[in-house]
Amino acid sequence: MSSEQNPSSENGPGNGGPSGALPPERPACEPSRPAPAEEVSGRQRLRAGLWPPRVSRAQLIVALLLFVLGLGLAIQVRSNSDNSALRGARQEDLVRILDELDNRTERLEDEKQRLDDQRTELENSSDQAEEARKQTLEKERQLGILAGTVAAHGPGITLTIDDPTGAVESDMLLDTIQELRAAGAEAIEVNGVRVVANTYFSGDGGELRIDGRKVEAPYEFQVIGKPQDLEPALNIPGGVVQTLEKEQATAEVARADDIVVDALRPAKQPDYARSSSQ
Repeated sequence: MSSEQNPSSENGPGNGGPSGALPPERPACEPSRPAPAEEVSGRQRLRAGLWPPRVSRAQLIVALLLFVLGLGLAIQVRSNSDNSALRGARQEDLVRILDELDNRTERLEDEKQRLDDQRTELENSSDQAEEARKQTLEKERQLGILAGTVAAHGPGITLTIDDPTGAVESDMLLDTIQELRAAGAEAIEVNGVRVVANTYFSGDGGELRIDGRKVEAPYEFQVIGKPQDLEPALNIPGGVVQTLEKEQATAEVARADDIVVDALRPAKQPDYARSSSQ
């Protein structure tokens, strides 16, 4: 047998080396540990809790109420500071401020009184102007009635003269007009012709004219005035009615509550006469 050792036996498992010594000791394997987590500071935790903000509806209402309360407190503090400025003012300053307020109040009262006086003056002027306008219109109406340029109505009489024989002359009609005017007649119309101050009668019996306009019997007078004065004036002894009856004419007088005189004459501008008020 060979005295050589089997190399495999030398290097077999459990042997340390060719000389049979134990292999060098190895450090025991330690169990694996997880890597230490990064340390989180308190500031980072606070920041993470505040952002992003998570606001509930109740928190929002509370914040709004707190804002309103703070605003009110700020206004109150400012008002107190303004009042404190007056409380801390000197007596001379307070007297000066009061004098200025009194002077301003007096000026405002004077301005108010002045405006009230102007309003009163304007109202009075307006009333006076309106009254003057009414008086002017009334005067114009009255003058228009006398001039025959305005229609009129009122109590009066109707005088109807019938002349079957043509014996009534123009002067008889003129006398009738004069008698009526003397009794207070204010407006007269004869057969559709307005009788005014410059009215004239012409022609012979049966061919009479008033202001150049031919009129025929019966002659009808529409007269505005006081009936109690007009009728007796025509019926007096020797008056208009008796004179006409002597000429075989008849005259009838009738009172009326409303006589209409609507025949008009054109308004004429005078050539030379001018109002003295101009």
